[in-house]
Order: sequence, then structure tokens, then C-alpha cells
Amino acid sequence: MKFLPLIWAGLKRKKLRTVLTFLSIFVAFLLLGFLGIIHTGLTGGVQMAGQDRLIMRHKVSLIMTLPQAYKARVLQIDGVEAVAHQTWFGGIYKDDPKNAIGTFPVEPDDFFDMYPEILLKEDEKAAWKAARTGAIVGRTAANRFQWKIGDRIALKSPIWGQPAGMEQWEFDIVGIYDGAKKNTDTSGFYFRYDYFEEARQREKGKVGWYSVRVSDPNRAAEIAGKIDDEFANSPYETKTEAEGAFFQGFANQIGDIGTIVMSVVSAVFFTILLVAGNTMAQSVRERTEELGVLKALGFTNLRVLVMVLIESCVIATLGGFAGLGVAWLIVQAGNPMPQVLPIFDLPDQFVIAGAITAVALGLVAGAIPAWQAMRLRISEALRKGG
Repeated sequence: MKFLPLIWAGLKRKKLRTVLTFLSIFVAFLLLGFLGIIHTGLTGGVQMAGQDRLIMRHKVSLIMTLPQAYKARVLQIDGVEAVAHQTWFGGIYKDDPKNAIGTFPVEPDDFFDMYPEILLKEDEKAAWKAARTGAIVGRTAANRFQWKIGDRIALKSPIWGQPAGMEQWEFDIVGIYDGAKKNTDTSGFYFRYDYFEEARQREKGKVGWYSVRVSDPNRAAEIAGKIDDEFANSPYETKTEAEGAFFQGFANQIGDIGTIVMSVVSAVFFTILLVAGNTMAQSVRERTEELGVLKALGFTNLRVLVMVLIESCVIATLGGFAGLGVAWLIVQAGNPMPQVLPIFDLPDQFVIAGAITAVALGLVAGAIPAWQAMRLRISEALRKGG
């Protein structure tokens, strides 16, 4: 610690160069944080998928419906514990496509049994079951549209059109749910299937897809095969897969998110490594005489090497931690685009990995300059300085 003034003096020697290097590293780690947020938002469903849940949909496409009667047949299959269905509704608020919200008709009891990560107060559950037009919304959606319990709202559906006898689908907000984990998706809107079934004017008795909970996750593939065999060669053949694979399929429509993120991060950090390494090398060259004097005063080669490495690590960690810190603060301020990224979070493991990367960047960038400083001979250093 007693050598910190020397390290600090080295950083202040060329203030503008130090500030520019700091800003370069800061921007790189801020970008890393943004990429982490985007990665989480696009693959959050995969990470939150239940190991014991399967998704059963129409074999051809998710947009094709399945008979509601399939539920009873699936429940008869060995290894199946519970079945719940959902249907894509495509709700739009105030007739503005920018206000699209994930909207699904569900059966409340089946829904809560299937998704224990959805947290709703008991009195609000009771209110939902008592109100035919009742609906619950996630905390993110409620904050986005400034909805509160007791509000009556209207949605339009480009998929299902007008409900029978009404111009728009009208709902009463009876509950606002939260997630059991911080990255649980709370941007959804759920209303009662019986209301949907009565009011829609086509495809009655059909649902979008089924969620199936199995008794043993190790038998998931076997049970999925049994379900598809049950409906093989029928007018509505099915494709059943693990919930994680189902969500991964959605993410893959955009591209290999992990590869894209790693490619961008690798390119940025390679550039920053060159910038930081060049800065440290130039700093060491300018201080050749000073390093020679330190060695003449008794500083060992190892001590000189460690001092240069610490100097490199200080600027890398300050810039890196600052960039990650700003990304974290942005997440705490709330989701500015819930319609694009329903999950807006910077996972702790991403922050930890970023912090380790910042330290590693400092060590790698300072390695060659530190090695050169360690190998300096006193006579040569003083002669170069003179």
C-alpha cells in the first residue's frame, strides 16, 4: 500500500492519456452491460423454463390451434401431472400497434398450478375467479400503461376480431402479479378462457398450445413422444418439446444470440486490449529513467513488475467497474422498452464475469510493459534517460 502514491503519480503523469484510456474501457464495459441486458431479454424464457414442463403445439405451426378436448386425453398419459392451455390473443391497447401486449386467455386454476413463479395475492385470485371479464396483468405491464386494480380497459385483437355483441374486448383489472424471481416475465396480460370462448366468433373449442407438467423430468423426452403418438395421424397432429427448447426456438428466429454477443464482445475487447496495452507500453518507455532510479534505490525486479501491473489493473478496473455500474443503474431505473424486452435485467453472474474480465484486461494489457520494466538494467535505463 505504501507504493500507491507512486502508482497514482504514474497515472497522473499524462492526465489526458489516462482519461481517454479510462473512457475507452468505460464505454467497452458499458456496451458489455447492454449486451448482457439484451441477451437476458431475448433468452430469459429459456433460462426460466421449468425442467418439468413441456409445450405441446400443432405439428405444423404455433399459429394453428388444437382442440380443447385434447386436455383430457393428455391427462390420461402415464407421467403427466397437469395440463394448462393458452392461446395467443394479440391484444392492442388504444388501437396503437406500439401498445401491443402479450395477452392470453387461460383457465385460472390450471394457470396458477402450472406456473408457481407467478405470484398473485389470494384476494386478487378470488376476484379473478368471480369476475367473468376479470384480468390480471404483470407489474411491468401495469407500470407501462399506468393501470391499476379497478380499471376497465378495452383491447383490440387483430387475430380474433370483435367479440360477439361488442366493438372491443373489455376487461376489468382485478389483480397485478409479480414474479418469484427478479427475471420472471411480468409483462403479460391474462384473462379468463370462458369469457374468450363465449365472445369469440370463430374456432370455438380450440386453443393455441398446451403446457404439460410431468412427474419426472428425466422422462420428459419419453412422455413427449407418448403425447405425439397419441395424436399421430389425426387432423391435429402435435409436436411436444421441453419448454426450454420451445423458447430457444423463438430466440433462434433472431439468430444465435450467444454467438452474436460473444462476437461483438470479443471484437470490442481485443481493440481495448490493444489500446490499454499501447498506453502502458508508452508510459513505461517515458519513465525509463525513473524506473532506473527506483532500481538504483533498491526496488527489486519483482517489485517493479508488480507496480506496473497494478497501475494497469487500476485503470482497467476503474473503467470497467464504472461501465458495469452505469449499466446496473440503468436496469434499476426500470424497463424503458417492455414491448421489445419483456425481461430487463443484468444478471449477477454477468456482472461478476465482467468484473473478472476487467481485472484480466489490466493484467494482460500490462504484462508486456511490466516484463520490459522488470528487465531494465540500471545503467541502460539511466543512460537512455540522460
